[in-house]
Amino acid sequence: MTIAIINPATGETVRTFADHSDAEVEARLELADRSFPTWRKTSFATRAEIVRRIGDVLEADIEEAARTMTIEMGKPIEQARGEVRKTAGGFRYFADHAERLLVDEEVPGTAAKKRSFVTHQPIGTVLAVMPWNFPLWQVGRFAAPALMLGNTALLKHASNVPQTALYLEEACLRAGMPEGVFQTLLIGSDKVEGLLRDPRVKAATLTGSEAAGRSVAAVAGSEIKKTVLELGGSDPFIVMPSADMARAVEVGVKARVQNNGQSCIAAKRFILHEDIAEEYEERFSAAMAKLVVGDPLESSTDVGPLATLSGRDEVADQVADAVSKGARVLCGGKMIDGPGWYYPPTVVAGLTEQMRIYREEVFGPVASMFTVGSIDEAIALANDSDFGLGSNAWTEDPGEQQRFIDELEAGLVFINWMVTSYYDLPFGGIKRSGFGRELSSPGVKEFANTKTVWID
Repeated sequence: MTIAIINPATGETVRTFADHSDAEVEARLELADRSFPTWRKTSFATRAEIVRRIGDVLEADIEEAARTMTIEMGKPIEQARGEVRKTAGGFRYFADHAERLLVDEEVPGTAAKKRSFVTHQPIGTVLAVMPWNFPLWQVGRFAAPALMLGNTALLKHASNVPQTALYLEEACLRAGMPEGVFQTLLIGSDKVEGLLRDPRVKAATLTGSEAAGRSVAAVAGSEIKKTVLELGGSDPFIVMPSADMARAVEVGVKARVQNNGQSCIAAKRFILHEDIAEEYEERFSAAMAKLVVGDPLESSTDVGPLATLSGRDEVADQVADAVSKGARVLCGGKMIDGPGWYYPPTVVAGLTEQMRIYREEVFGPVASMFTVGSIDEAIALANDSDFGLGSNAWTEDPGEQQRFIDELEAGLVFINWMVTSYYDLPFGGIKRSGFGRELSSPGVKEFANTKTVWID
């Protein structure tokens, strides 16, 4: 198998890589397993020094790393630079805070015992199956806490971002990470099952599609191995009459088209109270129509190409299906002529359950508009989804805010802001958006043996 970088802005093949042979994969797996006992016994201070330096390496390489991501998957260059900075910050955050987050938890003694406590210990080599849409950050938010805990890591990255995958391994080595602690595997998805069944791999994490999550979870489950899954999302963006309209429009546009609309936590379903629906649609559509679509290497570009030709075609098919069944296109909706896998910022309204777009995740810059008559209808429509990752609700009414917090079926609820991931807040979803948590205290403990200790 040949792994290729195809520039989505031009459709041209930039570079190809031979995948790792079975012998190379075995050597890397053996090295990860052999490196674990030493790495787990390395002091927190030493691990923190190395992990913090990874952040420094990323920051120093910001232009090269950002350009690599943009050429591989089409992210606008300014957003790529932001991703490098965020990933660097993530490594530094866990270098500074992991020891505190993992401190032994004392349990008050009783007459039956002198002391008891809970300690968190690493479990070994963790396989990370990662996607292309945030090729640095989504690896970093797994790797930083896992490495600080004392685990070793094998990265099977998406096949369209091999240069970023290799760069991450190189950055770790340049920061002083011992060989074998973090390694990249250039392999196809057909090799994942064999790794999951290998006894030297103790757990797995996957960010990707529902189908990929099902596959990894099924294999890992049959081997009784821990998994964390961060899958798709169809996040609601609810706007109530008391909302700050100008800000809700501005943030709503950003929330829909971040990373060219290819984000699991992008706002996808805009649920508007009837009192403000017409005004919001008009202002939002006008703002979407003004976005600059073009070369992602140009800093003036707001929306670049979609990462794959098949992804672009899927988005176009979803919109075409909706239009054929009566949906109204408020802006965009027509394929862009010329090279590259571009799709314009698009707004569609008048959606019904018979349309694919009603229930499927749309992984591109397409906003779906719905009108409701009450907060009850808004919550019911927001929850009428197989997904449950993030949710956005815009209201200044404290009572409405509390209802959204209590009743929205999602792993994240953001009031008067867009869903995003922060180092110090847990990240993850429910329903078919996956299970487990990344980041913060829960994330750093996902791949730990949480061990009860009793001393009499």
